[in-house]
This record gives sequence, structure tokens and C-alpha cells, in this order.
Amino acid sequence: MAEPETDGWITMIVGIRRRTLAAGEQMMQMLVTLDPGSQLPEHQHPHEQLTYVLQGRLRFFIAGVARELGPGESLCVPGGTPHAAEALEPTLVVDTFSPPREDLLEEDRSLKR
Repeated sequence: MAEPETDGWITMIVGIRRRTLAAGEQMMQMLVTLDPGSQLPEHQHPHEQLTYVLQGRLRFFIAGVARELGPGESLCVPGGTPHAAEALEPTLVVDTFSPPREDLLEEDRSLKR
């Protein structure tokens, strides 16, 4: 389970933290910071995901195919597609999901209690 941070960020795994920016009925958006060398293990979810890099460099793997992204670049992960990420340097991204990730929103709500 993720751990709350006093500054409003939630640690997903060591070196990767997130903060929900906004959520509506059809989509949600969050900021994610990744320390250099941190890795988000391969996973999948039914939600379509857009990732936009604000700062840093990220190696993204979609269905086993690697792609490097830098500032101003983005990609789309179709729902149900295995994907993973590795930060090549300190990185800040915006992730947008449709429909909203209810699992993450519930985690946000439970940590505010």
C-alpha cells in the first residue's frame, strides 16, 4: 500500500511518488515524480493512459517495446496493455487516465481520513 507524505504526495514505490491533480466522471490526472534509476514494474489496467513528460527522461516499455521520452513528449498506453517505466534522470510527468483510476482515488480518500 502506498504511504502518505506530509507534502501531499503519495509514495507508490521507492523513488516514485504521485499526487492527484483532478478527477471527473470520465478522466483523471496526476503528477508523478520519478527519481533517477527508479522503475515502475510491468503492470496493466483497463484504463487508457496518456503520459506527458514535463522534465527529465523516461524509458517507457509498452508491450515489451522500449521508447524514450523527454520534455514535451507524450505517449498513449491503450487499456489492458502491459507497460513499465524507468527514470533515466529526475523526471516529472503528467499521467491522464480514462476512465478514472478508482483504485488510486480510493487510496487518496483513505489517506485523507
